Amino acid sequence: MARSRPPRAPRQIGVAMIGQQFMGRAHGNAWGQVAKFFDLPAVPRLVTIAARDAGSLGPFARRWGWERYTTDWRLIAPDPEIDLVDIATPNHVHAEPSIAMLEAGKHVACEKPLAGTLADARAMREAARRAKGKTFVWFNYRRCPAVGTAWRLIREGALGRIYHVRAHYLQSWGGKETPLLWRFRKRLAGSGAHGDLNAHLVDLARFLTGQEVVSVDGAVSKTVITRRTIPGTRRKGRSDVDDATLFLATMAGGAVASFEASRVATGHQNDNTIELNGERGSLRFSFEEMNLLWYFDATLPKRTQGWRRIMCTTPGEHPYAEHWWPEAHLLGYEHGFVNMAADILKVLGRRRPELPIPDFADAYETQRVLEAAMLSARERCAVPLREVR
Repeated sequence: MARSRPPRAPRQIGVAMIGQQFMGRAHGNAWGQVAKFFDLPAVPRLVTIAARDAGSLGPFARRWGWERYTTDWRLIAPDPEIDLVDIATPNHVHAEPSIAMLEAGKHVACEKPLAGTLADARAMREAARRAKGKTFVWFNYRRCPAVGTAWRLIREGALGRIYHVRAHYLQSWGGKETPLLWRFRKRLAGSGAHGDLNAHLVDLARFLTGQEVVSVDGAVSKTVITRRTIPGTRRKGRSDVDDATLFLATMAGGAVASFEASRVATGHQNDNTIELNGERGSLRFSFEEMNLLWYFDATLPKRTQGWRRIMCTTPGEHPYAEHWWPEAHLLGYEHGFVNMAADILKVLGRRRPELPIPDFADAYETQRVLEAAMLSARERCAVPLREVR
């Protein structure tokens, strides 16, 4: 009697991460959880965590399961045990380590936006073009099952021709009581609410429609709180990034689009919302109700038309749902990162991801739109994307 072959053990991927703050926790949790919930062709080994704060680095490494830690990220590049480097640092510290790791032959996953400046983003894209390693960008909202369901419905023709994209990302944490954190300093962040929040909206619009933005038709950007308390002091420093940026755009398929980002939208906590209106119907998603998708089917008789509430938690029907809990046992913020980690590991294990993952070239296109909007706000004019390279 012939013996059946034992299943092949998944390939082990040595992971290093740079950064241990908010995004470091989100990414670290994802790497630690992903193999427990997904059956993967490759699994992560948490080799090294690198960050600047030596005092908290050891406890962080122990808590989140990293084998080693260092305050010098450059030591990661020559390490043969590391295959993938995850960049979870402030925006101005994306380009240098990403390029160094790509030149060392590593795969690189980077937080969004791709960089603090278009020049840095361009350098990262060019480094990725030359490199053998693969690149990934953590636009984690693509990994919500409801967003994945919207993406599939659009490709099945549920909306037909898309006429209108309406997107806003509104928060209220950036009021006058908030100190001068790195996110309020242009040298470190590149921009304020615009790069932080509009980056997600532009990525979602491009991802869902499958269309590029061809022009920014007008923009306004405002620094509402110009002086903020310097952390650890009573002194004030100047905030030189936007607290709110709004802009209008045209998509390649002719749809008009509006994007609105604010950190001073009182009453809004994490209101990331996008709506798409088309000839056959409309879709609406809001992250504060991340398990839900709203769908309007305009092909139905008018007497039965209305917005339909879809709970996107059904295993086998909605992306990623089969890896988690029974229907309506809801997912949260951290699950988008775990889903993203799973798709990265599928790609590295030569398996197709559940949904397309943005790489450096893809994220560079979003960065171009952000740059065009900043130019439009500064110059008070329309900016064709062909002029932003």
